Amino acid sequence: MSSHYCDVAPGHPLHGPYHDEEYGFPIADDDRLFERLILEINQAGLSWELMLKKREGFREAYAGFSLEKVARFGDRQVARLLADPAIIRNRLKVAAAIENAKRIRALRKSHGSFAGWLDAHHPRPKADWVKLFKQHFKFVGGEIVGEFLMSSGYLPGAHREDCPVFARIAKLEPPWMAVEPETMESAP
Repeated sequence: MSSHYCDVAPGHPLHGPYHDEEYGFPIADDDRLFERLILEINQAGLSWELMLKKREGFREAYAGFSLEKVARFGDRQVARLLADPAIIRNRLKVAAAIENAKRIRALRKSHGSFAGWLDAHHPRPKADWVKLFKQHFKFVGGEIVGEFLMSSGYLPGAHREDCPVFARIAKLEPPWMAVEPETMESAP
């Protein structure tokens, strides 16, 4: 059985729509980027299917993924989140979501938007992205950063070239397609 998402996702009730309509598509909206970052952080050690199942719970718990609202969460909201069975109740992941909202808000001051910050640092190899994210965000590692960037159009690899979704994404000219492939490769 193939392990590529393009082989296993189509037709699945949760993975299918995500694969066909979201995965690898460029994202410019900061709240949607923040949503993807929260979901990728919470997926660490768990399955993506669980994140898709709990997505609406996350949306409700994290104020529709509003950066501005989440950045203002305090002790009362943290307690509420840690008691909410609709999300992943991990203290470190909850704290990272709130802290990262604050940090993204600060990046907006210098770059206009989270997407603007990403664009200002693009292109770079995955290893350099990981270092950059670790300097600026909480609870981010190689897998989280790589999946976040691939799923939002900054790194290649979300779809095989023979996947019908690949052609749809190519028409949107995601950031990774605008650079030479050598630029995106990680250094040894």
